[in-house]
Amino acid sequence: MKKRHIGILAVGHMATDINQGALPAMLPFFIAAYGLSYTAAASIVFAVNMSSSVIQPLFGIAADRYAKPWLLPGGLMCAGLGMGLTGFSGGYQWIMLLGIMSGIGIAAYHPGAARLVNFAAGDRKSTAMSVFGVGGTIGFTIGPLIISAAMLRWGLDGTLILIVPVSIMSIVVIAHFPLFEALETLNQNRKKVSTTEASRENWNAFARIAVIVSGRSVIFFGLNIFIPIYWIHVLGQSKMTGAIALSIFAGSGIVGNIAGGNLADRIGQKKVTLLGFASLSVLLPILIAVSSVPLATILLIPTGFMLFATYSPTIVLGQKYLPTRVGLSSGVTLGLAVAIGGGAAPFIGKLADVYGVWMALASVSFLPLLMFLLSLTLPDPPSARVEAASTRKDR
Repeated sequence: MKKRHIGILAVGHMATDINQGALPAMLPFFIAAYGLSYTAAASIVFAVNMSSSVIQPLFGIAADRYAKPWLLPGGLMCAGLGMGLTGFSGGYQWIMLLGIMSGIGIAAYHPGAARLVNFAAGDRKSTAMSVFGVGGTIGFTIGPLIISAAMLRWGLDGTLILIVPVSIMSIVVIAHFPLFEALETLNQNRKKVSTTEASRENWNAFARIAVIVSGRSVIFFGLNIFIPIYWIHVLGQSKMTGAIALSIFAGSGIVGNIAGGNLADRIGQKKVTLLGFASLSVLLPILIAVSSVPLATILLIPTGFMLFATYSPTIVLGQKYLPTRVGLSSGVTLGLAVAIGGGAAPFIGKLADVYGVWMALASVSFLPLLMFLLSLTLPDPPSARVEAASTRKDR
């Protein structure tokens, strides 16, 4: 595993996702400055999330076809400039356009970077992908903190701070272009050795893994949105306690992401996917059944751990099912499938409005069982024997 390559791509992932994580924290400042309605503010978030997710497969196709790392610094700068200039926009329409520009940049970075992570990972693809995923999670986490501090200090002009991380990482990525181009060349050489194996693209299995990733995304959005609300309105806790509960869930997810990647490289991606959803099939019903706050809080730890443990194995499975279209596969599993999960959030919210918050969480608690059953139908990915042989040849 080429740790230097993966480290650069993971930090770039962090710099990119800082922008998407910062947006919700920017909205109160825009509402106060421009008198935006809540609907308008929510529309900005929706537009950015859709532009950063739905078109990722197109950028994945471009990365597969042209095999050049130029999408990485281009995506970084587009993401940072778009969001960084919103403080100078002057109103809703320009904020929307600049937000979409940022979303397009975010979409451009993800599949190309995930593709290179796959090439750099050697036989530890799940471990490498989990490191890449943690980079994005950290970006989402620190984005609100960075932008809130900057806008409290400098007002709307503080949005310029978002240009700094992407500029630094763009320079780093450009400086390492020879490394990434060599990685592309190495991958082309491996393809020549494994032409027969690589040609076995399994679109049927890939479609199933895309559904599984979409299902996981629905579970994530349901829990991420409603855990604090559930703690407040069902368990009768304070807003701070609800925020702490969400932090426990997210923190457990980071650990689960790394652990799941390592375990998948040892026992296989399919087995970890099955283990994760089987565990969630038990944990989620118990979570919404208990009324004890300490017990519910403890249950958040294995719940977050197991949900995120399936992150890298499912992405790597998708890449293995489409071995000659790794960029496209990454674009679907990192972007389009996640967008489908996010699109389900309003429907879960409607359930909460009509039937209560408990029903909203109950609506996602049965999904792990369905994802487990669908995972059972997944075929084993192509053997890594040819890849291992080509790696030895490269050495």
